[in-house]
Amino acid sequence: MAVQERALPRTKVGVAERPQGGFSWGQLGRYIAVAVIVILSLGPLYWTLATSVKSGLELNFSPPTLVPHSITLQNYVTDLTQTPTFIHGLINSTIIAACTTVLALIFGSLAAYAIARIKFTGKSVVLGIILSVQMFPFIAMVGPLFVAFTGPIYIYNTYLALIIPDLVLTLPLTVWFLTSFFRDLPPDLEEAARVDGASRLRALWEVIIPLTAPGVFTVAILSFIAVWNDFLFGLTLTSDSNAQPVTVAIANFNGEHTIPWGEIAAAGVVVMVPLVIVVLILQRRIVSGLTAGAVKG
Repeated sequence: MAVQERALPRTKVGVAERPQGGFSWGQLGRYIAVAVIVILSLGPLYWTLATSVKSGLELNFSPPTLVPHSITLQNYVTDLTQTPTFIHGLINSTIIAACTTVLALIFGSLAAYAIARIKFTGKSVVLGIILSVQMFPFIAMVGPLFVAFTGPIYIYNTYLALIIPDLVLTLPLTVWFLTSFFRDLPPDLEEAARVDGASRLRALWEVIIPLTAPGVFTVAILSFIAVWNDFLFGLTLTSDSNAQPVTVAIANFNGEHTIPWGEIAAAGVVVMVPLVIVVLILQRRIVSGLTAGAVKG
């Protein structure tokens, strides 16, 4: 009597099924990469913070201490109460960054709207030229600007001497970024506003800008941070605390016999903390604006 053989299910020889939730070398590699990036990114921040709370004696230890033995806020007190150039630098940086950001949004919005809506020959060339300005080495501008601002224009060591080159730094980003947002909005919205009697400029400010708020908001934050961190123009186009930004004021910290590393680190933390807080609070808006700008256009 013949015995009928049952057909066995075919299996792939040499291929082992990986259990769900098991070990993965790829996943381990990703975790290691993330840990390395976090350490490299936060390492300088931690060292600056640790240095800012060390006493003068501990700052001179060799080798330096990784964790402060004792925490003191004397460096912060010295910066905020006994260093008027630092306070003046904070005020100067706030004024310069705020004015530059507002002007960049105004002129950048107008230029981006014109590029996105008006049909003219060479539009892509214009956008390419605007973007190429961002790639230009800004140190090459320092000499001509110094000659111009100390000669025929006479605005050296003023807020305007820093706002003008900072606009060159922020306008390309503003125009390029907002153009992609304006281009993807349907023209019907503006036409409806113009039918109701609004001018083209009014339609821009009351219809287009509110609808592209994530992009405008992101550009404003990025522009403010770029101007706030500027050091090159502040160092070369100013001569005293009349208009010097806080980055230059920190670089001018001097000690009688030694460099006051604790006060410099405390000043760096004071300058850095407001930007960190703003970015942490508004990070969702920034990410949404960057993501929208990346997938549009």
